[in-house]
Amino acid sequence: MASAWYVLHTYSGHENRVKINLEQRVRSMGMSENLEQIIVPTQKVTEIKDGKKRVLTKTSFPGYVLVKMDLNDELWYIVRSTPGVMGFVGSGNHPIPLEEEEVENIISGGERRTR
Repeated sequence: MASAWYVLHTYSGHENRVKINLEQRVRSMGMSENLEQIIVPTQKVTEIKDGKKRVLTKTSFPGYVLVKMDLNDELWYIVRSTPGVMGFVGSGNHPIPLEEEEVENIISGGERRTR
């Protein structure tokens, strides 16, 4: 089976921790070849506080992490049992993969591209 993008539902504010935990768990279980990429979508936000302008990096979708992987039963269990992961986005125990175009749109911050 080819790799596909899936969305993990996590505790809000723990997205980066989930990314680190998942990378470590997959590596320690010898499943690294099945996991291609983990992305916590972020965006730059300009904030003015006390008259000072600051550029902050904020999570675009709090509580969600994108994972590109070749999902099998063992990897499904590893992901589901990772601290901070509440589950996959999908119906029941069947995660629904995202289309590549949807992922590109999320990563680019929702900007529309012209072809």
